[in-house]
Amino acid sequence: MSNTASERAAMPKGTSSVLDSRSLQNSYATLIPLLREGMRVLDVGCGTGAISAGIAEMVGPTGAVVGIDSSPHLIAKGKDDHAHIPQLMLLEADLFTYAPAQPFDLVVSARVLQWLSNPRAALEKFASLLHPGGWISILDYNHTLLEWTPQPPASMQRFYQAFLDWRADAGMDNEIADHLPALFEQLGCHNITTLNADEVYEKGRPDFVDKAGIWSKVAELRGPQVAASGFITDAERLQALSEYNDWLQSSGERMIMKLKEVRATI
Repeated sequence: MSNTASERAAMPKGTSSVLDSRSLQNSYATLIPLLREGMRVLDVGCGTGAISAGIAEMVGPTGAVVGIDSSPHLIAKGKDDHAHIPQLMLLEADLFTYAPAQPFDLVVSARVLQWLSNPRAALEKFASLLHPGGWISILDYNHTLLEWTPQPPASMQRFYQAFLDWRADAGMDNEIADHLPALFEQLGCHNITTLNADEVYEKGRPDFVDKAGIWSKVAELRGPQVAASGFITDAERLQALSEYNDWLQSSGERMIMKLKEVRATI
């Protein structure tokens, strides 16, 4: 049974479809105005590089983007997917031992600090990799504020609470988005800015079932870990998965995931 945050955060095989559906435009749009031609950017926890690729296009051939991730299967897929972008390099690496030859103008990390038990240490490492005056941009959730309309089946509500409890048990911060400004202040950062980036999915959108169905994917792919750790039974997990899928197709109207970008300079 995995008990540490790093063990529980490891991306199971089969999750790349969730990451591949993301792009800079649809999943990190608030970052776009900060990007400039020629910037050198580090994307921490880049997954398959779907967002990194969009950043690389924005900084252009005179810029450079390095994406690092600790999951070898995600990096391997990303290298195949984005081999046509010469200014993008994807590396299997651990953040805390990563030692680039040159500093960066910008370090970004999307939906990653939520999986860490030591987010302040991560921010300190980010700062150490930047030029003076460089930017850190973090995009992340407050999972405790998730909104469904109407409420999903009780089985999914139980599973979701078990998922949050499983995360908290490993030291992960379910409210990381709202704690980031204080962490930046503690590090002595400047120009701390918070931008709303809530993910709002409503019935009638062609991607409603896919996007609101993220919790079906979590129950399917992460749920076995939650059950193995004793936070819910596997029968309850499977019931949540089945009944939530029915809710998506029938009475589900809206889901809002509370997401913020918080940025600062060092």
